[in-house]
Amino acid sequence: MDLLSDAIAAMRIGQPTSNRLRAGSTWCYRFAPYEGAGFHVLLRGSGWLVPSSGEPVPLGAGDVVLVPHGSAHTLSSAPDAAGAVPFETAVPDPDGRTEFLCGKYRLDRARQHPVLAGLPEVVHLPARIGHHPELRAAIDLLGGEVAASRPGRDTVVTGLLDLLLVYLVRAWLASTEHPGWPEALRDREIAAALAALHENPAAPWRIEDLAARVGLSRATLARRFTALTGRPPMAYLTWWRMTTAARLLQDTDLPLPSIASKIGYSSPFAFSHAFKRQFEVAPGTYRSSAGRK
Repeated sequence: MDLLSDAIAAMRIGQPTSNRLRAGSTWCYRFAPYEGAGFHVLLRGSGWLVPSSGEPVPLGAGDVVLVPHGSAHTLSSAPDAAGAVPFETAVPDPDGRTEFLCGKYRLDRARQHPVLAGLPEVVHLPARIGHHPELRAAIDLLGGEVAASRPGRDTVVTGLLDLLLVYLVRAWLASTEHPGWPEALRDREIAAALAALHENPAAPWRIEDLAARVGLSRATLARRFTALTGRPPMAYLTWWRMTTAARLLQDTDLPLPSIASKIGYSSPFAFSHAFKRQFEVAPGTYRSSAGRK
């Protein structure tokens, strides 16, 4: 199962961006709220991430911070936001002792998967020897590409940014003790049920079929699945079908009958009715308003 990749793909719009900056001894940069997720990697020096609410987060060299819900925050050399200026107006200091890599992902909140919705406002991953080697490798590669102007740079940076987001969320899921989706992905039977639904959402699933597939009774599957994911299995399937349809409407030119068939609906009418119930607009209207972002 690759539920995490599915979750990210379903809500991604446009291309991610990143830049690398050196700062002097005193600096304070403000990041306004945005429709997506942001990250910061402190390559050298030390500093603080100051959220709009909550305690400042101390950062050391090699630390990574994900701001998964695009909330306002500040990067600063001190544990407060006094005198912050917009990051877009930052003037690099070539001799600065602090260097960080910042980036943004454009994400559609209307299609946000609960595995991502459940992330805290700030995910802080301190640098620790031997921890998350894939994440560290991606950071090293990304830092080098952003700082250079080599052939194929844009393609490489985009791919590395996509990898970085997956590694960041994966690292949090592996290290957190939060109940809910992290626990669901560690539960062998529930993870298998989610895998089956994601691998073939068009199948004519029934709760008894899914229970037999993962080796649980119907009642046990329904109870555990609902407790960990927040939705009963068949309700989750309907939600995932509609979320998949929304992505296909935005990213492809497939006609409505083809989309309906891909997600398990025998007629465009039944599909349109179910889609409108979730998104409050007809599929055609959704496609027209979304356009190609």
